[in-house]
Amino acid sequence: MTRPSDSSPRAAWRPFDIDANDPHGELVDRSSLDPEQIAEIDALMAALVELRQVEEQLSRASQEYMDLNSTDMRAVHFLMISENRGEVTTPGVLGAHLGLSSGATTKLLDRLEASGHVRRTPHPHDRRSLALTVEPATREAAMSTMGRQQAGRFRAAAALSGEERSTVTRFLLDMAQEISPASLEWADRRDGGDAGRA
Repeated sequence: MTRPSDSSPRAAWRPFDIDANDPHGELVDRSSLDPEQIAEIDALMAALVELRQVEEQLSRASQEYMDLNSTDMRAVHFLMISENRGEVTTPGVLGAHLGLSSGATTKLLDRLEASGHVRRTPHPHDRRSLALTVEPATREAAMSTMGRQQAGRFRAAAALSGEERSTVTRFLLDMAQEISPASLEWADRRDGGDAGRA
């Protein structure tokens, strides 16, 4: 008995195509969809994957350019937004936003201040606290790199009609709800293997 030739032509596939991931329909019932509809959904999933990959590439490039890790970048971004809104940000407010302990926040600020990205000054209204500001050179670098590229999101959304934006918004919110791990027991590791870790 001879095996079928591996050189026979196969249909092109992508990592998130439904037929490649769920060939027997164990995860998704698609019996009501015709091949064209399935291909359209596969193309939409591929576009989401491409967007995520581009976002990751942009994030890595910006982090390397500014010599900051992802938490540092989130901190700088939050401080820039706070300043844009005319708000005074304290270490406690920043730590709460980032989900960091007081000690971890202090270490982060020590690192950012030593590298010339952030400045700690006396709070204008509370002598017991400090105010955090982003150094002008860091603000300029962030705006000219990550900020300028991320503004492309707004331009892409502005090119849509109001009805299209509503459809895309509904789709993204529905997808976020569908894949959220919030209520999944297997995704909650607080009582599992990570218990007791500092």
